[in-house]
Amino acid sequence: MSIEIRPIKPIRSQLRKFVKYGIDLYDGNPYFVPPLVTDDVNTLSPDKNPAFEFCEAQSFMAYRDGRPVGRITGIINHVVNKRTGTNSLRFGFLDFENDAEVADALFDAVSEWGRSKGMDSIVGPMGFSDMDHEGMLVEGFEEVGTMATIYNYPYYPEHMERMGFEKEADWVEFFVKVPEAVPEKYQRIAEIVQKRNNLKVKKYTSRKKIKEEYGVALFELINEAYDQLYGYSPLSPRQIQYYIDMYLGILNLELVTVVTDADDKIVAIGISIQSFSRALQKCRGRIFPFGWRHLLPVLRGKSDAVDLLLIAVKPEYQNKGVNALLFADLIPYYIKNGFSHAESNPELETNAKVQNQWQYFDTRQHRRRRSYRKPL
Repeated sequence: MSIEIRPIKPIRSQLRKFVKYGIDLYDGNPYFVPPLVTDDVNTLSPDKNPAFEFCEAQSFMAYRDGRPVGRITGIINHVVNKRTGTNSLRFGFLDFENDAEVADALFDAVSEWGRSKGMDSIVGPMGFSDMDHEGMLVEGFEEVGTMATIYNYPYYPEHMERMGFEKEADWVEFFVKVPEAVPEKYQRIAEIVQKRNNLKVKKYTSRKKIKEEYGVALFELINEAYDQLYGYSPLSPRQIQYYIDMYLGILNLELVTVVTDADDKIVAIGISIQSFSRALQKCRGRIFPFGWRHLLPVLRGKSDAVDLLLIAVKPEYQNKGVNALLFADLIPYYIKNGFSHAESNPELETNAKVQNQWQYFDTRQHRRRRSYRKPL
């Protein structure tokens, strides 16, 4: 039977089917970590996701014989296109059976939509902004994923190359063993950096207080620190509020470190979160009716791993050892919480400034992911 492509309307019933397909395809896979269905539905909903203020999107599903066999979303980020002087169509939320006809039909549909909007190239997988999942897994298929990253089967990159896509950028990730104590040399560096720059380390026990004092400033710092990174989409005021509300409710504040200057202006932030990977696998991305039973123990601190969600350092303080100050504070809390290892978020392979921070730890680069580009 030929492939039927159906455009998805941005209504919750259709979006839920779209999101659930991306989970059901990996049924039984021990490495895939599903997203929360509600989170992905909200990301794709114009009435929920403030990125739709400057983005357009269209999702498609592929069917054969009435059975879903693939999905894809096309995204046009007008802010990034204006910043970069390009007419790029992003693709994301890509999943499909190992079938060339399915893959071709999905990309034909999304490419036709992009061309109708004046786009001349297609790039991805990427989301609406850098707060969304991005980068196709090309190494590390036998590593358990994280809640912040994409997992895909090994045949995905094979089809990308078959269809003529070429590498645009790579990200690498690291498995970091939590040491028994802060490395002595690392501790000395942290003390020197703190004294030399007159910096202060702040911890919070109140979500309300950190939100009031540094909620907006935190994300403004992220905008400033990440501004020159590949494909970065600056967060708008509405997006900043959206992510403040989303993340501050689930963070263990022991795993959040704020560094300020002598005037209490934020210069660095380190946000880590206990790993939800195993819990999300057990609940299959659903909180109700019983998924909360798997998530609740993690929210209460029961996890053996920690995800390094993000680190942002003000540009003028980068390359001055401020990262050492962040981790010298965080490592004792990792030890206290019983974490055996940490997993870094994707780091651009060219970002030596970030990767140099791992030289003092027992690490291995265990995953690599890629964005691809092709003319339309």
